[in-house]
Amino acid sequence: MALPADRTPVIIGVGEFVDRPTDPAAALEPLALMEAAIRAADADAGGSFLDRIDSLDVINLVSWRYDRVASRLAERLGIVPARASYGVAGGETPTTRIHEAALRIMNGNSLVAVVTGGEATNAVAKAKAAGIALEWTPPAASPENPIIASDHVTPLAIRHGIAQPVHIYPLYENAAAAAWGQTPAEALAESGQIWSGYAGVAATNPNSWSKTAFTADQITTPTPDNRIITWPYTKRMVANPAVNQAAAVLLTNLELARAAGIPEDRIVYIHGGASAAEPMDYLARDQFTHSVAQDAVLAAALRLAPEGGFDRRELYSCFPIVPKMARRQLGLDADAPFTVTGGLSFFGAPLNTYMTHAVCAMVRSLRKTPSKGALIYGQGGYVTKHHALVVGSFPPEPSSLVTPHDVQDEAEAMRGPIPELDLMYEGEARVETFAIVANRDGTPAYGSVIGRTPDGTRVFARVAANDEDTLALLLDTTRSPIGTGGVVSVTDDGLQRWEA
Repeated sequence: MALPADRTPVIIGVGEFVDRPTDPAAALEPLALMEAAIRAADADAGGSFLDRIDSLDVINLVSWRYDRVASRLAERLGIVPARASYGVAGGETPTTRIHEAALRIMNGNSLVAVVTGGEATNAVAKAKAAGIALEWTPPAASPENPIIASDHVTPLAIRHGIAQPVHIYPLYENAAAAAWGQTPAEALAESGQIWSGYAGVAATNPNSWSKTAFTADQITTPTPDNRIITWPYTKRMVANPAVNQAAAVLLTNLELARAAGIPEDRIVYIHGGASAAEPMDYLARDQFTHSVAQDAVLAAALRLAPEGGFDRRELYSCFPIVPKMARRQLGLDADAPFTVTGGLSFFGAPLNTYMTHAVCAMVRSLRKTPSKGALIYGQGGYVTKHHALVVGSFPPEPSSLVTPHDVQDEAEAMRGPIPELDLMYEGEARVETFAIVANRDGTPAYGSVIGRTPDGTRVFARVAANDEDTLALLLDTTRSPIGTGGVVSVTDDGLQRWEA
């Protein structure tokens, strides 16, 4: 039995706003960007829903840290929603909040909901460089919701200098490539192929920050304007947060949508979704060749797929390893289309809210070419939090929306033993995975090896910048160093060191 129309959640409006002033003093602050995006979403839905919003979700902001974020935005809009929430950090939060809004509509706890996010990182950086004071709403002394929780970036990770996303995703990149039987050169070629596909889509998206359709070689080859950040990732292979962008997604139930006269071909249905997570501390994970949380979430999404599978998808793209792992779980070839938006490197990465833009792009794609089912997959943290959302041009199967939102138990059932971490160990250890962080000129600044001792214990060891032999082994593109043996010692600073 299908859901009644007054309990069937649908997306009826999407809005985006891109701000590119030449003078950063003229730039709009994030509150103004989000207000513009919400008003655009309401106009997209016919212009009669703004005053009826009873649920407002704001994605976590980074570029300008306010207090009372959701309340301030509601005041700018002149609305008083019964529920106004400001989210925690995470790239998956837009898909999570849209899914949760759909469930509230399905359960009769909401009639009209909006999810929005916006950043002005480009303007903030340019104003700082020019010594300009931005006349925006003053930032809070104690902003809401920390950007990064202390248990996510541990003191040990900070001491090693392996504490940022661009340092940690290569741990998965290097381990997974070896597990797939690829040489580093072959893995880099796959990344370039996939990333050039994202760049090509961004070049045609009017809301993209960058509109250059880079080739695979232009993406993977280091140059002065495309330097290595952390091996093997160049600047064009990482997310670009230096943007001023905002997006909003407006939801209601099918009955209200039809009563407002919204044409059927402009309505997009929420079919369901799933979420799961890895341990926050990356050293407390079972391995780095794949993510059991990602596997469980995508497996749940596949159970919601129409016969023949998804005909389009948006796979999160902060770094190439994310869609590379996802495509294997989904059974896709490397040349399959992975985005309708353009990716975080090229469309732009307004930090936590890229997936809000992705939902906007997917809605427009479905309006243009209807589909029984499309996949929108987001990720947050350091391969940490995962959420998949399935949408379509037609009503879902009756059982779809009640599919378990949380598939953590499935992820845990697939998880292997967590190796014990011995930070005082000295002796032989083989490479489990590694990261080499580069200087601005592309030379190695330092590295870290996560290794395994003969009894399976895990070690976390530095690689010195002047250890040319060890760096040469780790950076060899003709063979993977994963599994290679070396020697661990504890240095005067108390950290372990690994040498080939």
